[in-house]
Amino acid sequence: MQNNTILIGGGSGLIGSRLAEMFRAQGHTVRLLTRSPKTEDQFFWNPASGEMQDGALQGVDYVINLAGAGIADKRWTTARKKELVESREQSAALLFQAMERMEQRPKAYLSASAIGYYGNSGESWMREDSAPVDQSFMVDCCQKWESAAGQLTVLGIRTVIFRIGVVLAKEGGALAEVVKPLRFGLGAYFGNGQAWWSWIHRDDVCRAFIWATENQAVEGVFNLTAPTPVRGKELVIATAKARKHAAVFLPAPAFVLRLVLGEMSAVILNSNRVSSEKLTQAGFEFKWPELNAALSDIFA
Repeated sequence: MQNNTILIGGGSGLIGSRLAEMFRAQGHTVRLLTRSPKTEDQFFWNPASGEMQDGALQGVDYVINLAGAGIADKRWTTARKKELVESREQSAALLFQAMERMEQRPKAYLSASAIGYYGNSGESWMREDSAPVDQSFMVDCCQKWESAAGQLTVLGIRTVIFRIGVVLAKEGGALAEVVKPLRFGLGAYFGNGQAWWSWIHRDDVCRAFIWATENQAVEGVFNLTAPTPVRGKELVIATAKARKHAAVFLPAPAFVLRLVLGEMSAVILNSNRVSSEKLTQAGFEFKWPELNAALSDIFA
């Protein structure tokens, strides 16, 4: 692949920071959209006010949008839920408007989404054409997120949407929360521990985005989760083993989590058994398809 210029919205987050690093390691030029630019490769934008620095998209080959307020950062008040949806819709709308004015448009637009799209799907395998099983907030949020991203196809730009699973990285996210009680010899799993967790190594998330820029035939919606989802309790036990922590494994009761977290408890209590078969059939190869190997790499 030749040297390309990649523009990333949300490039300072858990995925974006690593993705930028991996693109640069391959010799590509990476630009970041941020509200507070500090270096020459960072460009100002504010999706809420519809502002973007001139020249941010000039000469850009691929646009990757990971922007959006953190799903589990704050309790889901009415105002917070509005912010979660609008931060995703507004970033896509701003990029759409900017690209609409361009004569030479980027080759592709890649957007994040999440497996929350499916709702609390229990034991069922969920594929890209599976309908959501409920109309909970996360379902609504993901549908609006994807709808906003889908608008880019109107401009004739190849569009890829990744429904990302539980991203595993020691730097943050779900795994950091699992590790905290392990330091005190406690393996805390959520509810009865039987909910399916469709996980993915952070580097495989980044590798999939890179793969999608390199393969012009890749288009549409893909589940981005490792091919081997596990039960929640199994993930906690495997994490303790990878960190060589002796632990007592106890449940954090569902009713307590609902009391403490409110509606947001769905993020950790919902069961999602998600298939990545469409992705592998399209030619993507996971580097870490198995949980134990992924965790060994993460904590090496």
